[in-house]
Amino acid sequence: MGSAMGILSKKDCVAVLDLLREAHPEAACALGHGSSFELLVAVALSAQTTDRSVNAVAPELFGRYPDAAALAAADEDDLRRILRRVGMYRTKARNIKAMAAMLCAEHGGRVPESYDSLVKLPGVGRKTANVVLAVGFGQQRIAVDTHVFRVANRIGLCDCGDVLKTELALMERLPESRWTEAHHSIIFHGRERCHARKPACGVCEVNGYCRHLNAD
Repeated sequence: MGSAMGILSKKDCVAVLDLLREAHPEAACALGHGSSFELLVAVALSAQTTDRSVNAVAPELFGRYPDAAALAAADEDDLRRILRRVGMYRTKARNIKAMAAMLCAEHGGRVPESYDSLVKLPGVGRKTANVVLAVGFGQQRIAVDTHVFRVANRIGLCDCGDVLKTELALMERLPESRWTEAHHSIIFHGRERCHARKPACGVCEVNGYCRHLNAD
């Protein structure tokens, strides 16, 4: 079981994943999308805002601009109007238009399946690229957002001070065949149990392993 002495063993990490999978069988990408293009745009828009906000604007956004060519030619004022409920909407309107233009110029309007190509797109960082590769193309990836960073380090799956180190540590400590599953399960656990300020430790399915809860 968990210990205050340090991070969990790899065996206990797998046991935690098993419990999280049982606790959150519905865990999956919460962003509505009908194509890899819509997924890419939605994930880029979700930075520092809620999936709910992105899902609220997605029908109008993709109804008016269903592909990269249409989005590249969009009026930026119209994009800002559509995205006004999304955090940092002005910057994101500019970024997704530029992203679409680069998709058209360099990838024939298609979303590339390469991490290196994805992170060159405007508004696309490491987390967005990993989500697109995992959800859109079925690759095993761990995308570290605020939930994954907080929960993984709090439980003791790893002990890292930044997002990149957390991603690399989880890749080393968790079975590769379960990286994408872990990403989704940990996010759901962060939303439903392991809240930032008041974690629901009393009903947490992994409280027997959590080093935060079992610390002296």
